[in-house]
Amino acid sequence: MTARWGATILDAEGLRLTPEEKRLFADADPFGFILFARNIDTPDQVRALCDEMRAAVGRNCPITIDQEGGRVQRLRAPQWREWLPPLEHVQRAGKGAERAMYLRYRIIADELRALGVDSNCAPMVDLPNADTHGFLLNRCYGYDVETVGKMGRAAAQGMLDCGVLPVLKQIPGHGRAVVDSHFDLPVVSASRDDLRGSDFAPFRQLNDLPMGMTAHLVYDAIDPAPATLSPVMMDVIRDDIGFDGLVMTDDISMKALRGDLADLSRDAIAAGCDVVLLCNADLDDRARVAEAAGRMTPQAQTRAEAAVTARKTPDDVDISALAAQLGALLSGRIDG
Repeated sequence: MTARWGATILDAEGLRLTPEEKRLFADADPFGFILFARNIDTPDQVRALCDEMRAAVGRNCPITIDQEGGRVQRLRAPQWREWLPPLEHVQRAGKGAERAMYLRYRIIADELRALGVDSNCAPMVDLPNADTHGFLLNRCYGYDVETVGKMGRAAAQGMLDCGVLPVLKQIPGHGRAVVDSHFDLPVVSASRDDLRGSDFAPFRQLNDLPMGMTAHLVYDAIDPAPATLSPVMMDVIRDDIGFDGLVMTDDISMKALRGDLADLSRDAIAAGCDVVLLCNADLDDRARVAEAAGRMTPQAQTRAEAAVTARKTPDDVDISALAAQLGALLSGRIDG
């Protein structure tokens, strides 16, 4: 049997790996890596960094990034395209929004793939409301289940058609959060029935995607523990929502979660998460989290291998023609 991979996704401190990082990654063998703005300078540099990451683990591991567009995008002008916030993108495209979302993420995926990045932390199918915190609101795709589900499917398909793995987030739904989970723990008091009919519904529509990311918030009508650390909420994700892809935590170092990073990592794995995502940590913390998370469970390894297998050879398209079509949709010259 092939040795199981490490149950982590880790990052790097800078533009190239240090000798210490290479040794850590070779030992920890993380499932994959994530890139941030500090890791990005030029296309050649990003490609070299991705090559180093894969060389460190000795396989073609996934490398992901947050390239939603709008406020959350790591690749920026002048070398890469700038994007409207997703909600504005959908609204501006009007009747052509579904096609416009497909084109947006097909073009984003093309830019990622050219760098050696083959995963993206999108689509985000959280369902917002009037009280949704500003850190999330304009990153959403609409205000009703049908719209959000359709836009999420279009975004995911655009990436899959280019060989880029989408990461469905934030399961099981972050839209009711009225505080920013980067700094505080949101608490949602809606009933399970209300959540099942609204917030959970777009995730159910996309439960066939290969990877997903948890939400750091409490659904206190279901369980008092944060979803990332809750076996009860993991049952909701697996059973109510029916998601059987690889589940990674949101960044385990976010301030919504309190406690020692190693303890939080063990708790997340024990709850049923497949992989711990750690971002913006020093080398010692990365080593501690990698040790605490350990190797993937057999079930997690199966899901991870299925996700890797979902990377396909990109379809052959004229990106400039797709960009022109998208521009026409956003300007109202065509309506989809």
